[in-house]
Amino acid sequence: MNRVLGFRSRLVGGGVAIALLIGLAACGGPPNWVKQGSGVFNEKDNKGFYGVGSVVGVRNEPLAWDTAENRARAEIAKTFETYTGYLMRDYAASTTAGDFTKNTEEQNVERAIKTVTTATLSGVRPIDRYKDEKTGTYYVLAKLNLEEMKNNLEQAKELNAQVRDFVRKNADKLFERLEKEEDKRAPR
Repeated sequence: MNRVLGFRSRLVGGGVAIALLIGLAACGGPPNWVKQGSGVFNEKDNKGFYGVGSVVGVRNEPLAWDTAENRARAEIAKTFETYTGYLMRDYAASTTAGDFTKNTEEQNVERAIKTVTTATLSGVRPIDRYKDEKTGTYYVLAKLNLEEMKNNLEQAKELNAQVRDFVRKNADKLFERLEKEEDKRAPR
């Protein structure tokens, strides 16, 4: 009888151990915020702007954490103001000489895109971090509380107009430089 009880208890104990291992394996992996990404979340007492930053391939761990944190802050800043300048040039030509049986075709497509986010955000704080040991990717979750953000926006209204004008002015200079480079490379 003791043998039967011993067998049963080992069987039950083994089953519990297997169930725990399966449960722990299912709980592994990145936290939900890694998969969810950056954005605005409107939860009961937790309204705010969240940014997820990540970096992979950096062996210096303090540098990796700082980089992921800065990228999380940049993700929040992109929520507020992003200026994108876009320039595309498309050229196509077909030349036929003489008897129309021989022709030369050429085409050239160029694209320049510059995206600039310039924002001064006070109160952005890292609130969680995670390292994926398999890939060596560092993740940081940063948050800007909604109430703090409202206060910051009131203080930054005048500054935003100046920043916008600065970005536009410099974007124009960038495209002027792009056109000069294009002129240098154009066939003569």
